[in-house]
Amino acid sequence: MTEPAPDPAPASVSLWHRLAGSCVLLDGFHALKHALRFGAEIPVAVTGDRAAALALAEELAPDVRETLAGLLTEVPEATYTSLVPRPHPTAVAALAVRPARAANLERLARVPRRAPVVVLDQPRNLGNAGAVIRLAAGFGATGVVTTGTLDPWHPTVVRGGAGLHYATAVERLTVEELPAGPVFALDPEGEDIRGLKLPDDAVLAFGSERSGLSDALRARADHLVALPMRPQVSSYNLATSVAMTPYHWSATGGAHQA
Repeated sequence: MTEPAPDPAPASVSLWHRLAGSCVLLDGFHALKHALRFGAEIPVAVTGDRAAALALAEELAPDVRETLAGLLTEVPEATYTSLVPRPHPTAVAALAVRPARAANLERLARVPRRAPVVVLDQPRNLGNAGAVIRLAAGFGATGVVTTGTLDPWHPTVVRGGAGLHYATAVERLTVEELPAGPVFALDPEGEDIRGLKLPDDAVLAFGSERSGLSDALRARADHLVALPMRPQVSSYNLATSVAMTPYHWSATGGAHQA
């Protein structure tokens, strides 16, 4: 009589618990999909409904469907919800190895650059940081750097970034450690961005949601740049401001990377 195949769920759950403190949580199907597309190392991935997850891959991401089929382990719904702080509607979660800091720093320092680096100067909102990383990856930015205390690899930031931390170099640095290149810092008193051409090696700096540019970043800036805004509108959301700036770079001849 043939022995039944062993249930892989307990081994996957055990591996999850061993790695949870040292790996990056990818929360949801889309985060896992993006991380796989950009070469993330995924030691364990679980789902509450394997058939549904693979059907979603067939519909939305056939390029990673076979990889997912080899990765995903189905676990009971209660087990899945116990592994993640905020269960995702797709009932998919994975742990990924965080890119080596040395490799990210080398990527940020590499010259000449084909695309700008985005700097968030002392950001406060985790969701904003995640949204910025997602759009910066879409524009092919060389990297996203934060200064200050916010961890750009916080699980809430990774969730907001939809796994696209793996599509660009994401690090926290001091102002003194920023990559070389002309610093274009966004400021209401700056020169209208519509009259400028941003170079591919630009460092695009955005101040805190609460207090704008820090004194250290302002002193480092080579150019102050302003976004167009109608009178009596006080500000844009941080992620919106970032979106407009690399768009201007790409629309005026930037080497947009597919």
